[in-house]
Amino acid sequence: MRRLSKSGSSIPAGQGARLAITPGEPAGIGPDLLVTLAQQTREDSWIAIADPELLLQAAHRLALPLTIHTSLSEPSRQAGVLTVRPVTLAQPVSAGRLEVGNAPYVIETLEVAADGALQGDFEALVTGPVQKSIINDYGLAFSGHTEFFCERAGVDDVLMLLAARGLRVALATTHLPLRMVADALTRELLERRLRLLLDGLQQRFGIAQPRILVAGLNPHAGESGHLGREEIDVITPVLERLRGEGAQLIGPLPADTLFTPRVLEGADAAFAMYHDQGLPVLKHHGFGEAVNVTLGLPFVRTSVDHGTALDLAGSGNAETGSLAAAIDLAADMARRARGSAS
Repeated sequence: MRRLSKSGSSIPAGQGARLAITPGEPAGIGPDLLVTLAQQTREDSWIAIADPELLLQAAHRLALPLTIHTSLSEPSRQAGVLTVRPVTLAQPVSAGRLEVGNAPYVIETLEVAADGALQGDFEALVTGPVQKSIINDYGLAFSGHTEFFCERAGVDDVLMLLAARGLRVALATTHLPLRMVADALTRELLERRLRLLLDGLQQRFGIAQPRILVAGLNPHAGESGHLGREEIDVITPVLERLRGEGAQLIGPLPADTLFTPRVLEGADAAFAMYHDQGLPVLKHHGFGEAVNVTLGLPFVRTSVDHGTALDLAGSGNAETGSLAAAIDLAADMARRARGSAS
């Protein structure tokens, strides 16, 4: 049986971490995944931020036993038992069928989880997949978890990083149309996010002197200015500035060869300029096992690497690997934060 790791920050070192888990879109696979993983005993304290009836319905569909526990002061770690901080659905849920009226419910689960983490009630936050289209269709502006938690926590900026089987890829820009990327890549943005990456690798992953490979924006990293000047005018000056402070930054490198095994050897992370420059490689390397990490928040936050998979909801065929990995990594990071604070 899979052993989920423990961790924490303000809790005594011998105890497991307190993890808030939001299942995400109620009609998607998130509730199924959480109920399935809850069938095993665990060392950490999981607190689901969800409607208890939603989780019981998911368990019934999957023919799995589930008991809801409501004592947040002593969360259960028993197999088949989930501790829940209740948030009530607005509309009934059928697996695989989106209901726009439940968009406020999804947002409320994220608000409760984030506020609890900010108040120290949770040591880490693990999020299941949401359906962004439904939230926006309801009239709530929502570009993603990363941006939501940045605003909720009141921090100036955050960084998206995905990790899978020894490969870590961070993104200079995230959810932008491709035609907007070049204009968004300013020296100020790159320096800010590279600093977040350097600090995150040190604080969250325990890497004392991170070695980071930095991709260029253009094919062949601009071909000495013949295929674009962003490498010369924007990226290189930032790298030189940070190298002057002792940072180990290699690049800008052509993205088509950066992700080859020889170049990656010895690197702690790759820094891609835009979403689909870095993430297709990462997901090819470890889809279903990858974890999305938000660096720069005052609390640990991890997430799955996949979407709501509405076609699999309620079928029992959804893979739990990414959520299990997100829980493991969140617990490891929380343990490291606890050690640093002690």
